[in-house]
Amino acid sequence: MKSKVLFLTSVILVLSMLLAACAQPTAAPAPTEAPVVEPEAPAATEAPVATEAPVVEEPAKEYKLAAIFPGVITDNDYNTLAYVGMTEAQKTLGIEAVYSESVPVPDVDRAMREYIDLGYNIIWTHGGQFINQTVELAKVFPDVVFIAEGDAPVADAPANLWFIDRNFNIGFYGIGAAAALASETGKIAYLGGQALPFSYQEVHAIQQAIADLGSDVELVPVWTADFNDPAKTRQLADALIADGVDVIMGSVNLGMVGVFEAAKATADKKILITAKYSDKTSFGPDNYITALLYDFSKPLVDIVTKIQAGETGGYYPLGFDTGVKLQLPLQNVTPEVAAQVDEIIQKVTDGTIVVVKDSTEITTE
Repeated sequence: MKSKVLFLTSVILVLSMLLAACAQPTAAPAPTEAPVVEPEAPAATEAPVATEAPVVEEPAKEYKLAAIFPGVITDNDYNTLAYVGMTEAQKTLGIEAVYSESVPVPDVDRAMREYIDLGYNIIWTHGGQFINQTVELAKVFPDVVFIAEGDAPVADAPANLWFIDRNFNIGFYGIGAAAALASETGKIAYLGGQALPFSYQEVHAIQQAIADLGSDVELVPVWTADFNDPAKTRQLADALIADGVDVIMGSVNLGMVGVFEAAKATADKKILITAKYSDKTSFGPDNYITALLYDFSKPLVDIVTKIQAGETGGYYPLGFDTGVKLQLPLQNVTPEVAAQVDEIIQKVTDGTIVVVKDSTEITTE
């Protein structure tokens, strides 16, 4: 019995210990905050730069030059100067250039149209006789640039027309002064080709020079109706010399050969000659005074450069400071005459002397 009691007591003691162990609180794990996960900042990116649509530049317009000459380029005169000017523009500006020579007035419209059909977009007509047709065709082809020459500005000129004012009157004022001062017989002559407005301007300029000098020299103007016929000019020059003329002012091209032949064939008196466009000393060095020299290279290069820059029309005057000069020194005249002519040219150049441009027709008996 005692052993049962001990057993029960032991059991009760063990159970009490187990119950006490079960009732013992256990420390809760230290509370931990949920980790704060901060949102990642978006990767820094640059704001897109506003861009304009790319500018596509149009290629520069390619210009091609076609020149039309009234005579042959071997005349050592007006047409030779044009050819030299054209080749200078071709070389300096790298522009393609072609030409036609000995084109008569009735054919110039056809010649210009043929070049336009071939893609030439600068058309240069070298000669005042072509001015009307050039102006009219410029109105028909506004995308083509035309270069014309004449002796008075074009009224209401098309926007695609460049006009070269040749101003022959300015140069012939100097020529007239030289002839009047050099004459010993008191009789001088003007020998022209066709009686055109520019030719009238030349004669009126000579008359003005004589009047400004206070001279009583007589001026005889004549025309052969042809710029390039030496036989006709020789015939007229012979007649002038026989009539007492001792200075002849030539305004022809190949026809100048005939004038010098007449002068060299005169044995009883000294015949002096002035020429135009180019140096003609070799034609007759003992009879030569001077020439009114023209240069179309600089004017043409200037104009084509402006065309390439977008100036499709304008006015280009020639004068002693732009493309024209009197050949110096004067030959076969006294130093006093040479000095006086040089002074006159300076006064024309600086504007002290104003040369009138008068196209009034001149009639001869």
